[in-house]
Amino acid sequence: MTALDLSLPMLQQARDRQAAHHYLLRISKRFPMTPKFLTWPGATWRSSGAAIYVMRWSELYRVVRPGGVVAFTTLCQGSLPELRQAWRPSNNRAHAIAFCRKEAIDHALRGWRASRHTQAMTLWFEDALSAMRSLKGIGATHLHEGRESDVLTRARLRQIQLAWPQRQGKYPLTYHLFMGVIERD
Repeated sequence: MTALDLSLPMLQQARDRQAAHHYLLRISKRFPMTPKFLTWPGATWRSSGAAIYVMRWSELYRVVRPGGVVAFTTLCQGSLPELRQAWRPSNNRAHAIAFCRKEAIDHALRGWRASRHTQAMTLWFEDALSAMRSLKGIGATHLHEGRESDVLTRARLRQIQLAWPQRQGKYPLTYHLFMGVIERD
């Protein structure tokens, strides 16, 4: 199995978890290989609609050997609500990308021999800063449009920590995962 990602930190997480036999950092749209199993372990594609999925899956499908599979995960709309809530009193700007709706991803899978599964997963942290640091490198916070560089001061961090929805003194981060497997004919 070959794990593929555009983000080196995501690929490193896959390697740390021994998720595949081979790991490939890939930035271009064309793949010069023909593996039997190809997994895209943490693609976080913006909510630009189903077209981006179809385009990427088509290329991945093309390079996978007949009888192989393309497996992928991505985050769905509704992910990271705690992060959004915590930043709202501070500056009310987006601090995570807008993820695709589950229905849009389902729609993009029409016509493919595919299985899919969705699952909510919550990770717990000791403080807000640890929760925010866990997001580094996974692509969920790679914002470009309208983002100003803000310094995270102690006062702002305190404000975020107070606004973060806590449960039993812990700081949650909830992910809505969409996992899919496309079978190659």
